[in-house]
Amino acid sequence: MRTTLLRMLGALVCVMGACAQVSPVEDFDLDKMAGKWYIVGFATNAQWFVNHKAEMKMGTAMVVPTAGGVDLTYATLKADGTCWRMTHLTNKTETPGRFTFHSQIWSNDNDMRVVDVVYDDYALVHTIKTKGEAVEVLNQLYSRTPQVSDVLQQKFTQLSLDHGILPDNIAFLPLIGECAEPEA
Repeated sequence: MRTTLLRMLGALVCVMGACAQVSPVEDFDLDKMAGKWYIVGFATNAQWFVNHKAEMKMGTAMVVPTAGGVDLTYATLKADGTCWRMTHLTNKTETPGRFTFHSQIWSNDNDMRVVDVVYDDYALVHTIKTKGEAVEVLNQLYSRTPQVSDVLQQKFTQLSLDHGILPDNIAFLPLIGECAEPEA
């Protein structure tokens, strides 16, 4: 029990140290980030992910700039043909490329940073999720297309490893289809 607790404490210190060093990309341009992205890569040591990784599929993220931040809507087609959707209204911070929001669904606070981006190709997004004393890191690889190069996969993998995510918890998600856009 004591050894397990010490390992968990060590991992938490490592994750918190890694989180503190993550800065958004310089010269971030929110307007260029707007539009549809595929969530191709997903990486976290969070237990919910470890338990459900095999079931996860590629989804999309719609990024819509607002005066105060970003309207961020995720959609994933489920195996039964229905769509799972989630929307977060993020707040800008004083640092371009860094946003905060509270997730009503997960009851956690999120500090999201776009750490690398080529606006017409990909974005690496690093999010620090806090709920009470628990701190989790989530990295996502956004792409303008469902396919990404081996070089980009390696870049995402290295980002995740650098921030304490175990290799088994880095996933490139399969595409099973897309959700139709909701009717207005």
